[in-house]
Amino acid sequence: MTVTGEHRPTRSPVEDGGARRTAAGRVLAVLDAFGPAHRTLTLSEISRRAGLTLPTTHRLVRELLAWGALERDDAGRYSVGLRLLELSALAPRGLGLRDAAFPYLEDLHQTTLGNVHLGVRDGLEVVYIEAIRARVRKPVDSHVGDRWPMHATGTGLVLLAHADRELQEQVLSSPLTRFSPLTVVDPDELRRRLALVRKTGVAVARGQITVPDIVVAVPVLGPRGEVAAAISVVVEADDARPRELAAVLTEASRSISASLTA
Repeated sequence: MTVTGEHRPTRSPVEDGGARRTAAGRVLAVLDAFGPAHRTLTLSEISRRAGLTLPTTHRLVRELLAWGALERDDAGRYSVGLRLLELSALAPRGLGLRDAAFPYLEDLHQTTLGNVHLGVRDGLEVVYIEAIRARVRKPVDSHVGDRWPMHATGTGLVLLAHADRELQEQVLSSPLTRFSPLTVVDPDELRRRLALVRKTGVAVARGQITVPDIVVAVPVLGPRGEVAAAISVVVEADDARPRELAAVLTEASRSISASLTA
């Protein structure tokens, strides 16, 4: 099964004539219309996904084009512009973390021949800030920028296990999406799994999104010893050796953590 990787929070579009939205909110709504499964959009598609009238969308898109936040191709479709990439490079959890981690993630990819992910928490979700897809068999279709509920992914379980109790309960008390017959959506079972992740330092998730796959993930520590991110490897369950994967992941995590404190 191929998974697109986009799981965006459910938002109720607020039309211009409804609850008043600030000017900044309207600009952010235009940018938020784009996602892993919506990388290029027409003006009308942006308008619909942002919950804005077409004239308002046209004006905002024109301003974002002039600033460089959006780009327009020859077919008249819009995509995110390079100016936003320049800004993202300034984020401590963005390109800096990716740059520090990438050599070790590439080694993981070569060693395991699996999909490799680097994820950080954003609100109640995990966002991939690096993704290296396997070249063998049929890989899960994951990309940089994909976001998932934390209960359904290895990286998400690691980040949730080390989050504060209030955030954990906020996630566990919200509707938990089932992506496959094996997805764990029982809050009590998830609490037990989170306790095991904290005890062992490793999350193992079998078939949570795609049944043939198993994910092994470990935390990455930041300069102050906090859990700054998580890394994972996804392989087919039939070929998996979770203990061996956990060992190579832990070694990579130590190297990444050391480079972040250097």
